[in-house]
Amino acid sequence: MYKTILVTLDGTATDRAIVEHVKPLAKWANSRIVLLHVADGWAARTYGADAISREITEDTAYLEKVRAELQSEGIDAKAELAYGNPGDEIVKWVKKKGCDLVAMSTHGHGFLADLFLGSASRQVRHSIRVPVLLLRAK
Repeated sequence: MYKTILVTLDGTATDRAIVEHVKPLAKWANSRIVLLHVADGWAARTYGADAISREITEDTAYLEKVRAELQSEGIDAKAELAYGNPGDEIVKWVKKKGCDLVAMSTHGHGFLADLFLGSASRQVRHSIRVPVLLLRAK
C-alpha cells in the first residue's frame, strides 16, 4: 500500500507529531520512510547543495538523529536534505523520486498567517497527485 512514505520535517516541535503518527503506519505497511528537510536560510537558497553554514550542519545532524530513531525501531529510514523554498522543493522531490504518501505536520496557522508566512502544505497538496497526510500539531 505505502511502499515509500515521504515525511517532511521542518526542524520544529511539530515534527514529533508526524513522526509519532507515521511510525505505526510504516510498521504496519512495512514501509520505507524518507525524511526530507528543506534548508531555506540564506546560504541554502543562494548556494544550494554547495552551501556551508551552521544551519546546514544542524539540519544534517537533526535528520540523522530522527533517521537513527526510526531505524532503532525497525523502520527502514533514509534522510535527505534539500535547499530552497520548502513547498517548491517538496513538490520537486515527489515528482522526481516518487513516493506513495506524503506525511506532513502543519502549524495550524489561519488563512491570513498562511498568506504572509506561506504554507508548504497548501502548495504541496495542490501540486502533486500522491495522497497527502496532514496532521495539525498541538
